[in-house]
Amino acid sequence: MADKYLSIAKAIVEVVGKENIVSATHCATRLRLMVKDRDSIDDKKIEKIDEVKGVFFTSGQYQIILGTGVVNKVYAQIEALGLTTLSKKEQDEAVKQNEKGIKKLMRTLADIFVPIIPVIAATGLFLGLKGCIFNDNVLSLFGASTADIPAYIQTLVTVLTDTAFAFLPAIITWSAFRVFGGTPVIGLVIGLMLLSPALPNAYSVADPNSGVEAIKAFGFIPLVGCQGSVMTAIFTGWFGSKLEKKLRKIMPNVLDLIFTPFFVMLITMLVMLLGVGPVMHQIELGMVGIIENLIHLPMGIGGFIIGFTYPLAVITGLHHTYVMIETSLLANTGFNPLITLCAMYGFANVGTCLAFAVKSKSRRIKQTSIGAMLSQLFGISEPVLFGIQLRFNLKPLIVMLLTSGTGAALLSIFSIQSNSYGLAVLPSYLMYIYNGHQILFYFLISIFCVALCFILTCLFAIPKEALVPDEEDLSADAADALAVPEPATEITAHEGPDAPFKAAACDETAFTAPATGKTVLLKDVADETFAQKLLGDGFAIEITDGIIKSPISGKIAAAYPTGHAFGIESKEGREVLIHIGIDTVALEGQGFEILAKEGDEVKQGAPLVKADLEKIHRLGKSTTTMIIFTDGTKIKESELPKETKAGETRLDNIF
Repeated sequence: MADKYLSIAKAIVEVVGKENIVSATHCATRLRLMVKDRDSIDDKKIEKIDEVKGVFFTSGQYQIILGTGVVNKVYAQIEALGLTTLSKKEQDEAVKQNEKGIKKLMRTLADIFVPIIPVIAATGLFLGLKGCIFNDNVLSLFGASTADIPAYIQTLVTVLTDTAFAFLPAIITWSAFRVFGGTPVIGLVIGLMLLSPALPNAYSVADPNSGVEAIKAFGFIPLVGCQGSVMTAIFTGWFGSKLEKKLRKIMPNVLDLIFTPFFVMLITMLVMLLGVGPVMHQIELGMVGIIENLIHLPMGIGGFIIGFTYPLAVITGLHHTYVMIETSLLANTGFNPLITLCAMYGFANVGTCLAFAVKSKSRRIKQTSIGAMLSQLFGISEPVLFGIQLRFNLKPLIVMLLTSGTGAALLSIFSIQSNSYGLAVLPSYLMYIYNGHQILFYFLISIFCVALCFILTCLFAIPKEALVPDEEDLSADAADALAVPEPATEITAHEGPDAPFKAAACDETAFTAPATGKTVLLKDVADETFAQKLLGDGFAIEITDGIIKSPISGKIAAAYPTGHAFGIESKEGREVLIHIGIDTVALEGQGFEILAKEGDEVKQGAPLVKADLEKIHRLGKSTTTMIIFTDGTKIKESELPKETKAGETRLDNIF
């Protein structure tokens, strides 16, 4: 049998190229190869190799799906061939260090923005609802206006809609500090300094009718808040965290607690407000003149350029300067063509989200795309931008930019322009109801943009990563602990349809529940890899006790050092995978006390691991435990009891 897996390993190495493989690691079902040149690998040849179920490239690694059990044996032969092997954590770090240029930048941006996307998306929904309901055009249909809404209600709604965006640079600075290795709370405080009410508000400075001007430091350096400035926040996080790490190396331990944060906050604040901030301000002023000229270019050329470049302005945080131009246009002409040209960006984003939602097989990517689309429908684009388009090698971004530019060009040709500003995507239609021609063409072109971006994204921009179901990464190293047998209890009669069976004493063939709790059908588990039964049939338990026991007598074929997963084989050939929790591999062993190691012979009912349920929940992870039959065994879901007790509830009747 070993010859079989050696042949598979040799075939993989031959196709990938031994010199092309930097290092290898594996998880529960995938062989992960860090390679020098991904394009040199023939995917079709790899997929023809025995036991290979598919391949894809993601996170800097060429991943070959082999299946549970098989991957361990193939990996062992990979090691025997003399290739460099690493732990999953070591290889992930190596991937990050070897990434360069645009890929490294995209990974960094994703690391910064992905944690804050849920907050932005939720706030976007609040903002969208406010734009729809608190609108005079809508309220007039009911004989009312915004003036009729009590002030306290407007205030409470404003708190919901404005807070996250008012402090967005502070949130980004916090996240950037975390990514770049600084202390996040220091980043948060510095971010709040950039938004201090003592500074002139950036949006007010950009509005010529506000009467607010920048404060001049030393008579020539403009001081202004950093509201909406994404790039300033990111640079602040990078600069501040680097400064902090250098100071901690030289600061005496007795002074480190106070003086390191003191100097980091002082120096970073001064550099940002007196250096980076003014530079960004000058860039913003230059953009004003450029955009004003572009609007008036003939044959839709200006529209295409504005539609294409506006999303890039959002990325840099420079889009708030458009308020000045829009205000000026409305004051002088009564119309606002600029927001119209920029609006197709949002509709193109909807097309991107729809494409990922329809085509993706990854649960996480599908959920991200649906959530981002709901937010984008009400005008909030950051979840789409940073959660999808900048995350997958720029192809979705390029498709979106071309679509946005095309839609804007068509709007420019047909002279479509709004009579207001501040509304986007679904609420934006309210800005065109003043004229039948305007709203008709705006509607048709917006739908065209959604459809065009959807089709092009489906055809050219869906990454292979999105076409592969999610899988938790599992390490393959064994833990050093001994199995502790526990006597089985005597069998009792089956008392009713939901009463548990009891395990028979000394019955080596018994199959008992490995955990105490309520049973859950596999299809209802919040992990698509298990829910779709990609690893095999089985069931799950919402555990209420942390002692996990062996359901069968046999040998521990795999025990992961994180303590969250065990593979057990019986003498009769039954193979069982016990996976404790969802995404608990990320805890790196926190909350798990390992009681058995790989290679141990265990009796049915022997404890395998003790899980600290409270700690695992506190760390944000589900403790739903999956019991998967990796040998192809099918179960009768109708025979599952509602509740189980570890080592006692006999489940032979489910087969």
